[in-house]
Amino acid sequence: MASIRAGRMSEDIRRIVSAKMRELKDPRLHGGLALTVVRCDVASDGSHAKIYISSFDGFEKAKEAVMGLESAKGIIKRDISNILKLKKCPELKFIPDNSVEHSVEINKILKEVSDKNNVDKDNIDEE
Repeated sequence: MASIRAGRMSEDIRRIVSAKMRELKDPRLHGGLALTVVRCDVASDGSHAKIYISSFDGFEKAKEAVMGLESAKGIIKRDISNILKLKKCPELKFIPDNSVEHSVEINKILKEVSDKNNVDKDNIDEE
């Protein structure tokens, strides 16, 4: 039962942090348009939450965004407590993640392979 509650809470926290990133005025978050909350892991007792942040602009931008989020941690915790009506908000830990950048690289490679296969297929059809 606790894992269901933790799963629901992690999704709610992910949604709240994602919305809050767009509202914060910190220049390290650069408007929040290129940032993504990849996932949020909440401990089964709800005491800790790890929030993984990724950027389309690269891993260095994700590290900068994490520093900005760390400085705004109090505001984010207050919003989480108010919205979810929690007596005690989980301790937030923001972690930079490069999974979005990695998936973009994989998509480029797959597109190149697909384009090469289409060219090879066209050459076979002409023969």
